[in-house]
Parts: sequence; C-alpha cells; structure tokens
Amino acid sequence: MTTDPQTETLEMGLPRLRNWPLPWKALVTVIIIIIAIGFAGAVGQIIVHDIIPTFWGEKKLLKNDLGEQHKGKFTRGDIFATIPPHQKAKPFYKTDEFIFALKFTHIHIFGMGAIFIIIGVIVLFLDLGVKARIWLIILPFIGVIIDLVSVWLKIFIHPALFWLHIPGGMLFGVIFAVDTVLMLWQMWGYQLVKKN
Repeated sequence: MTTDPQTETLEMGLPRLRNWPLPWKALVTVIIIIIAIGFAGAVGQIIVHDIIPTFWGEKKLLKNDLGEQHKGKFTRGDIFATIPPHQKAKPFYKTDEFIFALKFTHIHIFGMGAIFIIIGVIVLFLDLGVKARIWLIILPFIGVIIDLVSVWLKIFIHPALFWLHIPGGMLFGVIFAVDTVLMLWQMWGYQLVKKN
C-alpha cells in the first residue's frame, strides 16, 4: 500500500492519525500536553540547576552531584568544573560517582525511553513517508543515548564532556517539538483547513 498523504490508510490498512476517532485524538492530545509540561519542567530545572550556577554562580562552598561540599567551582551545574581527587581508593563499582551515574542512567533510560516509545507509536500514524517516520522514531533515542553517555564521560573522563548534554538534549527536544506540531496539525489543524 502506498504512503501517499492523500490515501486514507497506511501500511497494513492502519488509519492515518487524521482519521482517528475523536476519543483517540483527545488521548494523543493530552499525552502530548503532559509530556510537554514535563519537558518544560526539565528545561526550567536545567536553567536553575545548570546554566545559572555555571555562568552566574558564586565561587564558594557548593554541593556537587553527590551532595559533597567543595571549595571553588564543582557543582552539577558547573560545566567548567574539575573533579577533586579522591582521598581513599575504592573499588570502581563502590564509588559515589559510579553509583550516581548508574542511578541517573537507570531512571532516565526508562523515563525517556517510555516517552519516546509512546511518541514513536503515534508517529507511525503520521501522514509522512516511511523513511521520514523511521527517522522521527529513531533520532530521539539517539539523543537520549548521547545525553546519558555524557554523564558517564563527564564523571569518569573529563567534566568538559558535560557539553554533550547539549546536542543529546537538543536532538530529542527538537524531534519532540517536530512530532508535536505534526501530530496536532494532522489531528486538528488539517480538519479546520478541510472545513474552510
């Protein structure tokens, strides 16, 4: 079956998003709104916890990711920080840094994964070609992986690798925005234009 936008169904006879029943469209809309509110909260947290301390924070005793206090610039939000040397050598898997990175990865891989699995399923029904839908499904997961890898690289290689959060986060953020616009347009905007 063709994926021409003028056809009523997609591959295997599945209905296009614009042809979904009203309750399904309502469900997709509230899912998008809830996820968008969550992303807005995450952006606010990044601004308050990362950007402001990095560029406008005071140089004093500040807490790092692990809640430890250090003189100078070493906070989660300080991307120019250096990691202070450890006083005692512990096995790698018992260090606070390893435990923090493991917890961070565990929480975010499931949370972000679940978000983009849900969004990806909805993308399957968009009026787009197969390749475009595949890219819109895959790219956010690549962004999430880059974002999570940057945590490990920042802690165990060099703090400057924190900058990888930016392309990773931007990738899944931009794709979410594109998906949101396409979904809302195809569910609601398309109908308004069609009526006029």
